[in-house]
Amino acid sequence: MIRTAVVRPRLVTPQFALLGMAALAYFFADGLLVPAVPLYVTGPLAGGDVGVGIAVGAFSLSALVLRPWAGRLADRRGRSVAMIGGGLVFAASVACYSLADSLVLLVVLRLLTGIGEAFFFVGAVTAMSDLAPAERRGEAISLFSLSLYAGLAVGPPIGEAVVAAIGFATVWAISSGAAALAVVLALKVGDTREPGPAESGVRLLHPAAVVPALLLLALVWGMAGFLAFVPLYALDLGLPGAGVLMFVFAAIVIVIRSVGARIPDRLGAERSVRLALLCAAAGLTIIGSWRAVPGLALGTVVLGVGVALGTPAIMMLALQDVPAAERGAVMGTVSMSIDLALGLGPATFGLVAVGLDRGTGFLAAALVAGSGLALATRGLPRARPAAALGR
Repeated sequence: MIRTAVVRPRLVTPQFALLGMAALAYFFADGLLVPAVPLYVTGPLAGGDVGVGIAVGAFSLSALVLRPWAGRLADRRGRSVAMIGGGLVFAASVACYSLADSLVLLVVLRLLTGIGEAFFFVGAVTAMSDLAPAERRGEAISLFSLSLYAGLAVGPPIGEAVVAAIGFATVWAISSGAAALAVVLALKVGDTREPGPAESGVRLLHPAAVVPALLLLALVWGMAGFLAFVPLYALDLGLPGAGVLMFVFAAIVIVIRSVGARIPDRLGAERSVRLALLCAAAGLTIIGSWRAVPGLALGTVVLGVGVALGTPAIMMLALQDVPAAERGAVMGTVSMSIDLALGLGPATFGLVAVGLDRGTGFLAAALVAGSGLALATRGLPRARPAAALGR
């Protein structure tokens, strides 16, 4: 009997690689600012914790509001237009940070930086979905997300070191230059839209993205609370710090999103989403109920597996059956959940921790992830076979 080999469509093309490099340059620029902005507020601007919160939060606020508009622009004018425009706004606003001699001016600039984030991110992730074959979309999202993790892993320590050795102006210049490099690379990527008429609707929030957005909110909500409070909870349990736990968490995500990048495609979007939310809820429950170092370690591992699988699977779910001309709107809607969760997750965790304790805060976060699991279990739209979907 003659067996016919199944040839999988190519994923990593030169255009896909250029897009990944552009995203890496952008997220490195973003990562440099993570420690530098708080240090600038409490240092040269003589601000306090409230000022730090306002300056950091302004970025997420404008990004949240503008993501749907970024999606519409990416659909109507092209993914590269969104990336190039967003990257230029990011680079120009960061270059002006040195002129900020007051908290008010810095906050205004941070709002502009958030606008740049909204347009670049949505344009890039939509371009990635264009370039990925439907049957390898989960793998594509997993690999693409590595640029985010790499940039945010390398950027903060370099930013902190540069501030200490040279000063803030150099950090702003490096970050602005990295964002400019991302723009140059985005120009080389070009537009990835498929030929065809642009979607003419005026909807900003795409209906197909509402349920996936809620699922992503439930997933990232718990992760955000974990990242914000596990350093303090580790001290509560007698550990000297949470550095090892944070490394393990990040390593699990990176390994699954690289070595296991094909898992969401093989399991399917629906099964992967349910498994991810189950792991997230279970991990947070273990941490909050088994209040000892082994419980914290085991819960961190289980949560890491859930986060690693969740984002690619949820984005796969959002994109299935969506016409190419509406992918930007879908990604703009879904990605709003990231900004919401990063703000609401730590805030609600903190309120529970103040009223009760930090262990109960993890249990509350587990309830949110469990709510997402319930939503995913009650019924998700069935996916058509990958071969039936367009690129």
